[in-house]
Amino acid sequence: MNDLAASFAENLIFVLEFLGLVAAMVIIAYVVEKLERKKNGNKERTLTTRKIAMIGVFSAIAVILHMLDFPIPFAPEFYKMDFSELPALIGAFAFGPVAAVMIEFCKIILKLLFKGTSTAFVGDLANFIIGCSFLLPASIIYLFRKNKKNAVIGCVVGTLVMTVFGTAFNAVYLLPKFAELYGMPLDSIVGLGHAINPSINSVTTLALFAVAPMNLMKGGIVSIVTMLIYKKLSPILHSKK
Repeated sequence: MNDLAASFAENLIFVLEFLGLVAAMVIIAYVVEKLERKKNGNKERTLTTRKIAMIGVFSAIAVILHMLDFPIPFAPEFYKMDFSELPALIGAFAFGPVAAVMIEFCKIILKLLFKGTSTAFVGDLANFIIGCSFLLPASIIYLFRKNKKNAVIGCVVGTLVMTVFGTAFNAVYLLPKFAELYGMPLDSIVGLGHAINPSINSVTTLALFAVAPMNLMKGGIVSIVTMLIYKKLSPILHSKK
């Protein structure tokens, strides 16, 4: 806990930027849900007691999956794959975009409490914001017409948005920020990628050949598993008992 507090203090501006992005994701999700409820005359609150409880359950599952991350052979070791968006996507389909963002945020907070940060919060921000870039398009598309076709379309769109956004966000912001906070030249980070794949010789190619395939793979696997199990889980998730 002391290490986490020290990291927080050392990287205060970055943490505040992180929290600003969290607030932006919540506002986007809230506005979309409010518009959908207004359109359908639904007066249910955005966060009911049941939804809050289910967000807690899905967040707990998500943080376990998040901490079971593993390296991938085509990227430097600081890139790790995990499937914590699986419970978040199921929660998003069941309870809406706000629930999706809250699950992602709670997952990151729990991970920081249990494990701390080894990337000066850069990896944690990346996981949250890129996860939201997948979950929000998928859940928003599904929210306005809840059927299998829209679920598939939402997953495909979400995966593509995550891949494009994640690649650009890494190249333009995350990798330079990681280098800045660690006092590590960008060329050294690129060199780690070059050692694995000779085609990687710049920040852009590092993002294209490491981040893009990782996000494409992650979105595809999470989408397929969700489509296979969501229909069976849906009656349980929506049960009033």
